[in-house]
Amino acid sequence: MTIKIKCPAKINLTLKVLGRRPDGFHNIESIMQTISLYDYLTVSADAAEKFEINLSGNSKEIPYDETNLVYKAVMLFIERTNLTPHKIDIYIEKNIPVSAGLAGGSTDAAGTLYGLNKIFNEPLSKPELHSICAKLGSDLNFCLEGGRQMASERGEILKPLEFEKFSLSLIKPENLGISAKEAYTKFSDKLNKGFESTFGKREDFQNDLEWALIDDYEELKALKKLYPEAVMSGSGSSYFSVNKEFTPIENYWIANNLQSIAQGVCVLD
Repeated sequence: MTIKIKCPAKINLTLKVLGRRPDGFHNIESIMQTISLYDYLTVSADAAEKFEINLSGNSKEIPYDETNLVYKAVMLFIERTNLTPHKIDIYIEKNIPVSAGLAGGSTDAAGTLYGLNKIFNEPLSKPELHSICAKLGSDLNFCLEGGRQMASERGEILKPLEFEKFSLSLIKPENLGISAKEAYTKFSDKLNKGFESTFGKREDFQNDLEWALIDDYEELKALKKLYPEAVMSGSGSSYFSVNKEFTPIENYWIANNLQSIAQGVCVLD
């Protein structure tokens, strides 16, 4: 059986970092919103004599092996459902930029769990899917639900908020990706040192991680000077602007005329 899954990106309308947890992660409070920028997964599963998991896709920036969150999602699904041997093939059509703070990897992993659950006639309940999502990463639970949510603790605790429709645009330096680990490490270091950004105090930023990162990257400083109202999403390096388009800039990826959407990962109509 084959199924195609639509996996939306997310933006962080706000992101406040509350402190480091005993497990090494940080507690956060963040208003997250799914948007009309999608990866697409083609998921196939057929009975076989032994398990075989094959990942492929159109991007040269992501691995197609056991280090990919999609592969890890498949393994946890197999473990949780006691699935009999199958050959599982997943093609990842990657449109969401990598290391951009848009949850591209997380939404693909959440979409994998959602798609496999559909293929095998929903052996897992929604709470069970959320339990697996929480094991894989901090944004997966939100990507499964979508819409507008207040995310807290590591990001896995969600409180639905009233959906608002708006248009937005994204911009990202083509050759700059920032990992969540780097962003949170710099946040902790700068907080401890009493850092002051040249762009304002921490409370002046909608995203605490932007405060921690912007002074370290010429590309981000240039963006903020051009578009002072733009806000970094997640751990960067993408920025969004609501109801305003970005003009073309050399070496910057731009997506205009996107929309807020009320749905998370889903079967393609």
